[in-house]
Amino acid sequence: MAVITISRGSFSHGKEIAENVAERLGFDCISREILIEASKDFNIPELKLFHAIHDSPSFLDNIFFRKEKYIAYIQAAVLKALQKDNVVYHGFAGHFFVKDVAHVLKVRVIASMAERVKVVMKRNKFSRDEAVKYIHKVDAQRRKWSYQLYGIETADPSLYDMVVNIGQLTLEDAVDIICHKASMKRFQKTPESQQRIEDLSLAATAKAAIVERFPAARVSCQNAVILVRIETALSVEEKVVAEIRETLKNVDGIKEVRVSVVPFET
Repeated sequence: MAVITISRGSFSHGKEIAENVAERLGFDCISREILIEASKDFNIPELKLFHAIHDSPSFLDNIFFRKEKYIAYIQAAVLKALQKDNVVYHGFAGHFFVKDVAHVLKVRVIASMAERVKVVMKRNKFSRDEAVKYIHKVDAQRRKWSYQLYGIETADPSLYDMVVNIGQLTLEDAVDIICHKASMKRFQKTPESQQRIEDLSLAATAKAAIVERFPAARVSCQNAVILVRIETALSVEEKVVAEIRETLKNVDGIKEVRVSVVPFET
């Protein structure tokens, strides 16, 4: 079966649709649980992780790599959860992490402005004008967040396999369409696509293991071989390489660690 990620436009009924799709297909449905899992695995307060994914990066975050560190922890937790079949994930950036995995159906749920205004007015007890201003504020924050962290516009339809517009479609229509799409052969797991998601997960786990000491390191994985690319001074190259290898040697699933050093002048 498939893995489904649902990116939710603000106030678009995305959570409700994700839950109904999961119930219809008999899949697990996960979202906020990822923060709890990451909080436990990496001993980081859940509130800090929540702010890391909801607040756009600040100047100080960019200096000290604080946000990148928290994102690394969440990415590791998300990919760990998405390795198994029969999962609907909605919420933080799932589509960013699995954009090259063939058996993941990536869905964007949006809604007409009229529908979104109605939701905000009811939920927050706002006037129509207050609701419109609030929606624009939330949208701007989300655009800034995705662009600063990934250089990507979250609303770009090319990031998704399908975009569902509530208002043009009912919630029931949306659930029907997503379930049908997920059943297609195109979104069934293959050995190659499963290896890809396992490699992504292993790379994310390795990144999370070294991010405290080496937040700027770039980590990738191919067939369980980890490649770490890092800039450091020649005077400490051997020490840095040894520390990375020592840190990663006991990570389950890693066959080999290769470290590529790009020297810079001190």
